[in-house]
Amino acid sequence: QVQLAESGGGLVQAGGSLRLSCTASGRTGRSYAMGWFRQAPEKEREFVAGIVGGPSSTKYADSVKGRFTISRDIYKNTVYLQMNNLKPGDTAVYYCNVKLSAGTDWRSSWGQGTQVTVSS
Repeated sequence: QVQLAESGGGLVQAGGSLRLSCTASGRTGRSYAMGWFRQAPEKEREFVAGIVGGPSSTKYADSVKGRFTISRDIYKNTVYLQMNNLKPGDTAVYYCNVKLSAGTDWRSSWGQGTQVTVSS
């Protein structure tokens, strides 16, 4: 079993910043990759950012490039998402996920997520 616990969301004005955290626990070992997803009301969940190993192996959705930065603490199995210059369109519930090894997909189970609300 893998448990995912997200935190750090909140209400912020447009242009503001938030830092999200997520720790994976349980039978994870040292996760191969970690990532962030989000789901806005009445929309499907979408990929936001992912990281494999260290900071050089990152990937971002076009909508957040240049504004969001993903990082991780491998030893704590924790992933972070620094979100700057937030826009109302970033409002969503943010979830993290893990790939336990290379060649596997993101886990099918999700944590409760953390709500991010950006006011205009």
